[in-house]
Amino acid sequence: MRILVVEDNTELAQWLQRNLRREQYTVDWIANGADADFALRLEKYDLVILDLALPRMNGREVLQRLRARQDATPVLVLTANNSIQSRVSELDEGADDYMAKPFEVEELEARIRMLLRRAAGQPSPVIACGDLSYNTNTREFRIDQQPLALTPRERAVLEVLVRKAGATVTKQALAQSLYSLDEDVSTDAIEIYVHRLRKKLEPGSARIMTLRGLGYLLRPVVDE
Repeated sequence: MRILVVEDNTELAQWLQRNLRREQYTVDWIANGADADFALRLEKYDLVILDLALPRMNGREVLQRLRARQDATPVLVLTANNSIQSRVSELDEGADDYMAKPFEVEELEARIRMLLRRAAGQPSPVIACGDLSYNTNTREFRIDQQPLALTPRERAVLEVLVRKAGATVTKQALAQSLYSLDEDVSTDAIEIYVHRLRKKLEPGSARIMTLRGLGYLLRPVVDE
């Protein structure tokens, strides 16, 4: 899952990056509103963490422009202003959640998980496809209740597929979820990860199907 952090405080932004990457999110950091607005026009993110007091374009305008484009990407606003009026204003303008600085990273991570579940229309923290299950709180996959050993890249690919189980996911969309702006995007590597995942999923009933020219689809297969 790919997150954009828009924060001009370098120390805070780097701290956020370290913690989110430790939780195996793909993270980009942009320090001003104008560049963030440009990136959000070109790149696909699963969630945006947005400071309000930004140089070159404030966070409120970044949010307004995002919503004016009918972009429903979840936005978690960070601000030092914790007044009721400020909270109501940001939520009314399209923010999905709000956190006042300073905050604890554990609460931030819980709010991120909640927003990702809500965006995917998944009220339960556990997603299932056949006997494959994924706990969005622990980030753990299981087949028939047995832990599934995955590398970070394999887990990232399978997480996107299981969150969209039953729907086609393009190779480009999978690549975007794995690579940050400072990395070279390799769609060829996706084929390698999918090949490895297919072997690891063999004991269970979930299968990754290839739809030629379209992408990949995760679905349960019965009585193979």
